[in-house]
Amino acid sequence: MEFLLISLLVVLSLFLRWVISTFPYSGMNTGPMFGDYEAQRHWQEITINLPASQWYKNSSDNDLLYWGLDYPPLTAYHSWLVGSVGFMLNQSWVELHGSRGVESYHHKLFMRYSVLVSDLLVYIPSCLLYSNSFSHKVSWHTLLSLLLYPGLVIIDHGHFQYNSVSLGFFILAVAFLDRNRILLGSIAFCLALNYKQMELYHAFPFFVYILGYYFNQKTSYAKRLLGVACVGIAVIGTFLVCWAPFSHSPDDVLAVIHRLFPFSRGLFEDKVSNFWCSSNVVFKIKTIFTQSTIVSLCLFTTLLSILPSSVKLLTHPSMINFKYALVISSLGFFLFSYQVHEKTILVPVVSSLLIVDQEPFMVALFSITSIFSMLPLLIKDGLLLAYVATTTALAFVLFALYGSNLNNLTKKLLTAATGLGVTILTICAVAVRPPERFPDLWPVLVSLFSCAHFILYYLYFNYQMIIGHSQHKLKSQ
Repeated sequence: MEFLLISLLVVLSLFLRWVISTFPYSGMNTGPMFGDYEAQRHWQEITINLPASQWYKNSSDNDLLYWGLDYPPLTAYHSWLVGSVGFMLNQSWVELHGSRGVESYHHKLFMRYSVLVSDLLVYIPSCLLYSNSFSHKVSWHTLLSLLLYPGLVIIDHGHFQYNSVSLGFFILAVAFLDRNRILLGSIAFCLALNYKQMELYHAFPFFVYILGYYFNQKTSYAKRLLGVACVGIAVIGTFLVCWAPFSHSPDDVLAVIHRLFPFSRGLFEDKVSNFWCSSNVVFKIKTIFTQSTIVSLCLFTTLLSILPSSVKLLTHPSMINFKYALVISSLGFFLFSYQVHEKTILVPVVSSLLIVDQEPFMVALFSITSIFSMLPLLIKDGLLLAYVATTTALAFVLFALYGSNLNNLTKKLLTAATGLGVTILTICAVAVRPPERFPDLWPVLVSLFSCAHFILYYLYFNYQMIIGHSQHKLKSQ
């Protein structure tokens, strides 16, 4: 019976992905740059036709100003693999220079299927493994949340990206650590990090938890050091394998690193719902400080934001503290780090889905707010109907599952305020023309509203990890 229910849930998740894939995508019919769909296709073109040493370097055959590859090597290998299949089906899809902006029906079908296959091979199996990590029993709420979270589905299968690959490796890593398979967990996380550099948002909790795990064991210091050394060897070995094609010269490595951390792009792009973009409404940070000062400021505030949870995790390296730290760290990076995109909110939200059993109310609000924070992007991509339909369905499902948790005035007020704000701002963004003096009024208000919620969630999860659980334990004794 359990197998049948899991199978039905997987089929439902695939059906949702298929439905969303029928909507428009980023940059559809909008040359000359098109959008993320073209970026992913262009990377296939570059990796198929050029040697690896040229993938991240500007040349006459690889104009980095036209969607230059800016993710780690594992993304490039994935692009090469998908492009190789595409080449066998139709060479014109990845023809060097001649394939820019291709939007034929069969190519769209091929690209959509490539995301679906990636989910089937990486993300969905990782979710299934993780949901069975708790004493080998299925956590239905967790599995439901991970497979049907609309934000990830809309961005990957609507807007068009492959976030599910890096997030799938991340979930797989947590599942391995949950089963005390530290080496396998370390390798899986390295794969996530080598697919997308945004997995740095999770790096501190992984490092601190593994360090605390070994040094809090009741064994000899030699065995503890040996365990840490083995993890180090596994991590270095994984990186060496992933970066092998670029290890022939320091210039090749530096070319990749330069593309991964493009400080020249500025503090933020568009109206992202983080601290810097929101505060820039009043304090024009970009004009007040130099770029080097802004980089230093972002580094300092980001590290400061993850310090309390890191200290707690190091001294109390339990699995539940580790999961809270993942949420806190990724939220801290999203709010305070340099060069953040609106879609990056997927990283902390998926992290929070891992503790939905412990924090159903806050995770539910976080999920809805995260989708809303991407509203300007979704409207631009023609995904408004998908956003409204999935968010409304999510709200009904969450109320059915967790409505009984609304047992105090604070939760009721927060739910009402969030729901009302999301509804009003969505209607205004779609149907109300902003004043001529403030043409970006609705995107700015969406950003401010979402950022205020994200800061609230950040503070709440810190409290729960550092103080809340300790108080619960004392009451139960």
